[in-house]
Amino acid sequence: MKLNQIKDNAGARKGRTRVGRGSSSGLGKTSGRGVKGAKARAGVSIHGFEGGQMPLYMRLPKRGFNNIFARDFAIVNLDRIQKAVDDGKLKPGEKVTEAALREAGLVKSARDGVRLLGKGAIVAKLDIEVAGASKAAIEAVKKAGGGVTTTFAKPVRLNRKGEPGKKVTRRRESAEKRAKRKEAQPAG
Repeated sequence: MKLNQIKDNAGARKGRTRVGRGSSSGLGKTSGRGVKGAKARAGVSIHGFEGGQMPLYMRLPKRGFNNIFARDFAIVNLDRIQKAVDDGKLKPGEKVTEAALREAGLVKSARDGVRLLGKGAIVAKLDIEVAGASKAAIEAVKKAGGGVTTTFAKPVRLNRKGEPGKKVTRRRESAEKRAKRKEAQPAG
């Protein structure tokens, strides 16, 4: 075999169909698009249009909602942490943080941190520091002789006075109350 004899297998490359090249080509004149109308033109965007009939996506009811305030935690179960300890990716004596979990390959990305869940069993004595943890996970880690520290705290919303709690609303003062208040103030 020589370099000038190298070629693709038959059917490996399909030629581009050239449209609008005469009626004998089978795709001449209107190029297989039919005649006139919106669909014969370039830039058509009528997906979901049903000829004026109410489209299916509008006939079906809306359901659910997207909570924009929801926290995005990466989830790690106890059995995966125990497996990482058994494989030597985590050491029982060291503190297990989110960075250590990331290095061990248990977490890829977490915008709001890591949440520890109680699926599986754990026997290694570990001191775990994560954003959040379920009650079952905390109990299981304590039972194994370790401890769990949670670092995530919900943001405290302050009212206009700068105090946590209910919103402060201003009430309109009636003319009578205003007059009484002015009388009660010392003259000066």
